[in-house]
Amino acid sequence: ISLIWTENSCMICSPFEHPRSVFCVAVPSFWGLVNSAWNLCSVGKRQSPVNIETSHMIFDPFLTPIKLNTGGRKVGGTMYNTGRHVSLRLDKEHLVNISGGPMTYSHRLEEIRLHFGSEDGQGSEHLLNGQAFSGEVQLIHYNHELYTNYTEAAKSPNGLVIVSIFMKIAETSNSFLNRMLNRDTITRITYKNDAYLLTGLNIEEIYPETSSFITYDGSMTIPPCFETATWILMNKPVYLTRMQMHSLRLLSQNQPSQIFLSMSDNVRPVQPLNNRCIRTNINFSMQGKDCPNNRAQKLQYRGRKNSYIHTAAMFSLHLHL
Repeated sequence: ISLIWTENSCMICSPFEHPRSVFCVAVPSFWGLVNSAWNLCSVGKRQSPVNIETSHMIFDPFLTPIKLNTGGRKVGGTMYNTGRHVSLRLDKEHLVNISGGPMTYSHRLEEIRLHFGSEDGQGSEHLLNGQAFSGEVQLIHYNHELYTNYTEAAKSPNGLVIVSIFMKIAETSNSFLNRMLNRDTITRITYKNDAYLLTGLNIEEIYPETSSFITYDGSMTIPPCFETATWILMNKPVYLTRMQMHSLRLLSQNQPSQIFLSMSDNVRPVQPLNNRCIRTNINFSMQGKDCPNNRAQKLQYRGRKNSYIHTAAMFSLHLHL
Protein backbone atom coordinates (compact mmCIF):
# COMPACT_ATOMS: atom_id res chain seq x y z
CA ILE A 1 0.00 0.00 0.00
CA SER A 2 1.40 3.41 -0.87
CA LEU A 3 0.14 6.57 0.80
CA ILE A 4 0.26 9.97 -0.82
CA TRP A 5 0.08 12.90 1.54
CA THR A 6 -1.63 16.21 0.88
CA GLU A 7 -1.85 19.12 3.29
CA ASN A 8 -4.99 17.95 5.05
CA SER A 9 -5.42 14.38 3.93
CA CYS A 10 -3.79 11.56 2.08
CA MET A 11 -4.58 9.42 -0.91
CA ILE A 12 -4.25 5.67 -0.55
CA CYS A 13 -3.66 3.33 -3.45
CA SER A 14 -3.23 -0.42 -3.31
CA PRO A 15 -1.47 -1.20 -6.61
CA PHE A 16 -1.16 -4.91 -5.87
CA GLU A 17 -4.90 -5.52 -5.50
CA HIS A 18 -6.50 -2.59 -7.29
CA PRO A 19 -3.98 -1.12 -9.75
CA ARG A 20 -6.31 1.62 -10.95
CA SER A 21 -7.97 2.57 -7.68
CA VAL A 22 -7.24 5.78 -5.84
CA PHE A 23 -9.47 7.02 -3.06
CA CYS A 24 -9.21 9.69 -0.40
CA VAL A 25 -9.08 9.01 3.32
CA ALA A 26 -8.36 11.01 6.44
CA VAL A 27 -5.05 11.70 8.13
CA PRO A 28 -3.22 8.86 9.96
CA SER A 29 -5.19 9.26 13.19
CA PHE A 30 -8.31 8.19 11.25
CA TRP A 31 -6.86 5.23 9.33
CA GLY A 32 -8.58 2.72 11.58
CA LEU A 33 -11.96 4.40 11.14
CA VAL A 34 -12.17 4.49 7.36
CA ASN A 35 -11.41 0.81 6.74
CA SER A 36 -12.30 -2.03 9.10
CA ALA A 37 -9.27 -3.98 7.89
CA TRP A 38 -7.10 -1.19 9.30
CA ASN A 39 -8.70 -1.33 12.76
CA LEU A 40 -5.36 -1.94 14.48
CA CYS A 41 -4.16 1.50 13.36
CA SER A 42 -6.61 2.98 15.88
CA VAL A 43 -7.04 0.36 18.61
CA GLY A 44 -3.71 -1.46 18.57
CA LYS A 45 -1.62 -1.32 21.74
CA ARG A 46 1.75 -2.07 20.11
CA GLN A 47 1.86 0.50 17.34
CA SER A 48 4.89 2.14 15.72
CA PRO A 49 6.73 4.46 15.55
CA VAL A 50 7.41 5.51 19.14
CA ASN A 51 9.42 8.07 21.05
CA ILE A 52 12.48 6.38 22.56
CA GLU A 53 13.19 7.76 26.02
CA THR A 54 16.72 6.67 26.74
CA SER A 55 16.22 7.00 30.50
CA HIS A 56 13.74 4.12 30.31
CA MET A 57 15.86 1.69 28.31
CA ILE A 58 16.51 -1.73 29.83
CA PHE A 59 19.74 -3.66 29.44
CA ASP A 60 19.14 -7.20 28.18
CA PRO A 61 22.28 -9.36 28.46
CA PHE A 62 20.76 -11.96 26.14
CA LEU A 63 20.73 -9.67 23.11
CA THR A 64 23.51 -10.94 20.87
CA PRO A 65 25.03 -8.92 17.98
CA ILE A 66 23.12 -8.74 14.71
CA LYS A 67 24.49 -11.13 12.09
CA LEU A 68 24.26 -10.11 8.43
CA ASN A 69 24.58 -12.81 5.78
CA THR A 70 24.93 -11.68 2.16
CA GLY A 71 26.60 -14.87 0.97
CA GLY A 72 29.63 -12.74 0.13
CA ARG A 73 27.82 -11.29 -2.87
CA LYS A 74 26.73 -7.84 -3.94
CA VAL A 75 23.07 -7.43 -4.72
CA GLY A 76 20.81 -5.68 -7.18
CA GLY A 77 17.34 -4.26 -6.97
CA THR A 78 14.86 -1.75 -8.30
CA MET A 79 14.41 1.67 -6.75
CA TYR A 80 10.88 3.06 -6.89
CA ASN A 81 9.05 6.28 -6.26
CA THR A 82 5.89 4.84 -4.69
CA GLY A 83 4.37 8.26 -4.08
CA ARG A 84 4.93 7.67 -0.39
CA HIS A 85 8.49 6.35 -0.06
CA VAL A 86 11.74 5.91 -1.86
CA SER A 87 11.71 2.13 -1.96
CA LEU A 88 14.51 -0.26 -2.94
CA ARG A 89 13.28 -3.81 -3.51
CA LEU A 90 15.90 -6.48 -3.93
CA ASP A 91 15.92 -8.95 -6.79
CA LYS A 92 14.67 -12.35 -5.63
CA GLU A 93 17.91 -13.99 -6.73
CA HIS A 94 19.87 -11.84 -4.28
CA LEU A 95 19.20 -13.12 -0.76
CA VAL A 96 20.26 -11.11 2.29
CA ASN A 97 19.45 -12.55 5.71
CA ILE A 98 19.88 -11.31 9.26
CA SER A 99 19.77 -13.17 12.57
CA GLY A 100 20.83 -12.71 16.19
CA GLY A 101 19.81 -9.81 18.40
CA PRO A 102 16.18 -10.22 19.49
CA MET A 103 15.49 -12.69 16.66
CA THR A 104 14.69 -16.37 17.20
CA TYR A 105 14.57 -16.99 13.44
CA SER A 106 16.48 -15.81 10.40
CA HIS A 107 14.82 -12.98 8.47
CA ARG A 108 15.22 -12.06 4.80
CA LEU A 109 15.56 -8.51 3.49
CA GLU A 110 12.55 -7.54 1.38
CA GLU A 111 12.73 -3.78 1.01
CA ILE A 112 14.59 -0.62 2.05
CA ARG A 113 12.51 2.52 2.62
CA LEU A 114 13.56 6.11 3.16
CA HIS A 115 11.67 8.63 5.29
CA PHE A 116 12.76 12.27 5.28
CA GLY A 117 11.57 15.74 6.18
CA SER A 118 11.01 19.08 4.50
CA GLU A 119 13.34 20.57 7.12
CA ASP A 120 16.50 19.20 8.70
CA GLY A 121 14.98 18.83 12.17
CA GLN A 122 12.24 16.45 11.07
CA GLY A 123 11.87 13.41 8.86
CA SER A 124 12.46 10.35 11.03
CA GLU A 125 9.47 8.32 12.16
CA HIS A 126 11.01 7.38 15.50
CA LEU A 127 12.02 10.08 17.94
CA LEU A 128 14.89 10.03 20.42
CA ASN A 129 14.01 11.81 23.66
CA GLY A 130 11.40 13.75 21.69
CA GLN A 131 13.81 14.80 18.95
CA ALA A 132 13.49 13.84 15.30
CA PHE A 133 16.34 13.33 12.84
CA SER A 134 16.55 14.47 9.21
CA GLY A 135 15.50 11.04 8.01
CA GLU A 136 15.25 7.34 8.73
CA VAL A 137 16.32 4.30 6.73
CA GLN A 138 14.14 1.24 7.34
CA LEU A 139 15.33 -2.20 6.24
CA ILE A 140 12.27 -4.46 6.22
CA HIS A 141 12.85 -8.20 6.66
CA TYR A 142 10.40 -11.11 6.82
CA ASN A 143 10.65 -14.43 8.64
CA HIS A 144 11.54 -16.81 5.80
CA GLU A 145 11.83 -19.80 8.13
CA LEU A 146 8.15 -19.72 9.10
CA TYR A 147 6.54 -18.02 6.11
CA THR A 148 6.79 -18.34 2.34
CA ASN A 149 6.78 -14.62 1.52
CA TYR A 150 6.57 -11.10 2.91
CA THR A 151 2.80 -10.80 2.46
CA GLU A 152 2.14 -13.87 4.60
CA ALA A 153 4.70 -12.87 7.22
CA ALA A 154 3.45 -9.29 7.56
CA LYS A 155 0.15 -10.46 9.05
CA SER A 156 1.55 -13.33 11.12
CA PRO A 157 3.21 -13.63 14.57
CA ASN A 158 6.98 -13.14 14.56
CA GLY A 159 6.62 -12.11 10.94
CA LEU A 160 8.78 -9.01 10.47
CA VAL A 161 12.02 -7.47 11.67
CA ILE A 162 12.63 -3.84 10.73
CA VAL A 163 16.10 -2.37 11.19
CA SER A 164 15.94 1.39 11.60
CA ILE A 165 18.90 3.73 11.05
CA PHE A 166 18.61 7.47 11.58
CA MET A 167 19.94 9.78 8.86
CA LYS A 168 21.87 13.00 9.49
CA ILE A 169 23.19 15.66 7.13
CA ALA A 170 26.98 15.95 6.83
CA GLU A 171 29.71 16.94 4.38
CA THR A 172 30.10 13.38 3.07
CA SER A 173 27.58 10.59 2.65
CA ASN A 174 27.27 6.92 3.46
CA SER A 175 28.56 4.94 0.46
CA PHE A 176 25.36 2.91 0.10
CA LEU A 177 23.16 6.01 0.27
CA ASN A 178 25.48 7.65 -2.24
CA ARG A 179 24.58 4.92 -4.75
CA MET A 180 20.88 5.53 -4.17
CA LEU A 181 20.95 9.32 -3.99
CA ASN A 182 23.57 10.47 -6.48
CA ARG A 183 22.21 12.80 -9.14
CA ASP A 184 22.22 10.24 -11.95
CA THR A 185 20.11 7.83 -9.89
CA ILE A 186 17.69 9.96 -7.91
CA THR A 187 16.59 12.00 -10.94
CA ARG A 188 15.34 8.76 -12.54
CA ILE A 189 12.55 8.44 -9.95
CA THR A 190 11.26 12.02 -9.78
CA TYR A 191 7.61 11.08 -10.20
CA LYS A 192 5.27 8.47 -8.77
CA ASN A 193 5.71 4.99 -10.30
CA ASP A 194 9.14 5.85 -11.73
CA ALA A 195 11.62 3.01 -11.28
CA TYR A 196 15.34 2.53 -11.81
CA LEU A 197 17.50 -0.59 -11.66
CA LEU A 198 20.58 -0.62 -9.43
CA THR A 199 23.26 -3.32 -9.41
CA GLY A 200 26.44 -4.08 -7.49
CA LEU A 201 25.15 -2.92 -4.11
CA ASN A 202 26.90 -3.92 -0.89
CA ILE A 203 24.23 -4.11 1.82
CA GLU A 204 26.87 -4.12 4.54
CA GLU A 205 27.68 -0.50 3.67
CA ILE A 206 24.29 0.79 4.83
CA TYR A 207 25.01 -0.24 8.42
CA PRO A 208 26.85 2.20 10.71
CA GLU A 209 29.95 1.00 12.52
CA THR A 210 28.33 -0.15 15.74
CA SER A 211 27.05 -3.37 17.26
CA SER A 212 24.85 -1.48 19.74
CA PHE A 213 21.12 -1.22 19.24
CA ILE A 214 17.79 -0.98 21.00
CA THR A 215 14.73 -3.07 20.25
CA TYR A 216 11.02 -3.18 20.97
CA ASP A 217 7.89 -4.94 19.70
CA GLY A 218 5.74 -2.86 17.39
CA SER A 219 3.89 -2.61 14.11
CA MET A 220 4.09 -1.57 10.50
CA THR A 221 3.88 2.22 10.16
CA ILE A 222 1.42 2.11 7.26
CA PRO A 223 -2.01 0.45 7.05
CA PRO A 224 -3.06 -2.14 7.97
CA CYS A 225 -0.66 -1.54 10.90
CA PHE A 226 -0.22 -5.24 11.73
CA GLU A 227 1.50 -5.66 15.11
CA THR A 228 3.92 -8.28 13.84
CA ALA A 229 7.17 -6.30 13.73
CA THR A 230 10.23 -6.38 15.94
CA TRP A 231 12.07 -3.08 15.59
CA ILE A 232 15.85 -2.75 15.88
CA LEU A 233 17.22 0.81 16.06
CA MET A 234 20.95 1.10 15.51
CA ASN A 235 23.00 3.18 17.94
CA LYS A 236 24.68 5.36 15.31
CA PRO A 237 23.29 7.31 12.35
CA VAL A 238 24.31 7.25 8.72
CA TYR A 239 25.03 10.41 6.77
CA LEU A 240 23.90 12.05 3.56
CA THR A 241 24.89 15.38 2.07
CA ARG A 242 22.73 18.47 2.01
CA MET A 243 22.51 18.21 -1.78
CA GLN A 244 21.27 14.63 -1.53
CA MET A 245 18.61 15.66 0.96
CA HIS A 246 17.59 18.48 -1.38
CA SER A 247 17.24 15.93 -4.19
CA LEU A 248 14.95 13.80 -2.00
CA ARG A 249 12.75 16.80 -1.30
CA LEU A 250 12.33 17.34 -5.05
CA LEU A 251 10.68 13.94 -5.46
CA SER A 252 6.98 14.20 -6.21
CA GLN A 253 4.11 12.25 -4.69
CA ASN A 254 2.32 12.58 -8.01
CA GLN A 255 2.77 11.75 -11.67
CA PRO A 256 4.05 14.38 -14.15
CA SER A 257 0.56 15.34 -15.31
CA GLN A 258 -0.51 16.22 -11.76
CA ILE A 259 0.41 19.06 -9.43
CA PHE A 260 3.80 18.73 -7.74
CA LEU A 261 3.63 17.66 -4.10
CA SER A 262 6.90 16.92 -2.35
CA MET A 263 7.29 13.48 -0.80
CA SER A 264 8.85 15.14 2.27
CA ASP A 265 7.48 14.48 5.76
CA ASN A 266 6.33 10.98 4.79
CA VAL A 267 6.09 9.91 8.41
CA ARG A 268 3.48 8.53 10.76
CA PRO A 269 3.25 10.39 14.11
CA VAL A 270 4.62 8.59 17.16
CA GLN A 271 2.26 6.22 18.96
CA PRO A 272 1.79 5.51 22.70
CA LEU A 273 4.32 3.10 24.17
CA ASN A 274 1.71 1.48 26.44
CA ASN A 275 4.20 -0.01 28.91
CA ARG A 276 6.22 -1.82 26.28
CA CYS A 277 9.84 -2.55 27.15
CA ILE A 278 12.59 -0.79 25.25
CA ARG A 279 15.55 -3.17 25.47
CA THR A 280 19.17 -2.56 24.56
CA ASN A 281 22.45 -4.47 24.43
CA ILE A 282 24.31 -1.49 25.90
CA ASN A 283 25.50 -2.65 29.31
CA PHE A 284 24.57 -0.11 31.95
CA SER A 285 26.27 -2.16 34.72
CA MET A 286 23.40 -1.31 37.02
CA GLN A 287 20.92 -3.29 39.08
CA GLY A 288 17.21 -2.74 39.18
CA LYS A 289 13.81 -4.21 38.63
CA ASP A 290 12.67 -6.56 35.92
CA CYS A 291 10.86 -5.60 32.76
CA PRO A 292 7.13 -6.24 33.42
CA ASN A 293 6.69 -8.08 30.12
CA ASN A 294 9.94 -10.04 29.94
CA ARG A 295 9.83 -13.54 28.63
CA ALA A 296 12.24 -16.17 29.97
CA GLN A 297 15.14 -13.96 30.94
CA LYS A 298 15.72 -11.48 33.73
CA LEU A 299 16.50 -7.96 32.61
CA GLN A 300 18.24 -5.20 34.49
CA TYR A 301 16.33 -1.95 34.76
CA ARG A 302 18.22 1.32 34.67
CA GLY A 303 15.69 3.30 36.60
CA ARG A 304 17.65 5.94 38.50
CA LYS A 305 17.46 9.44 37.06
CA ASN A 306 21.19 10.00 37.34
CA SER A 307 21.85 6.91 35.24
CA TYR A 308 20.75 8.89 32.18
CA ILE A 309 24.09 10.70 32.35
CA HIS A 310 25.96 7.41 32.24
CA THR A 311 24.78 5.22 29.42
CA ALA A 312 21.40 6.28 28.15
CA ALA A 313 23.30 9.41 27.26
CA MET A 314 25.84 7.15 25.53
CA PHE A 315 23.14 6.00 23.13
CA SER A 316 22.00 9.56 22.50
CA LEU A 317 25.56 10.82 22.10
CA HIS A 318 26.47 8.26 19.45
CA LEU A 319 23.40 9.16 17.43
CA HIS A 320 24.28 12.84 17.52
CA LEU A 321 27.91 12.45 16.52
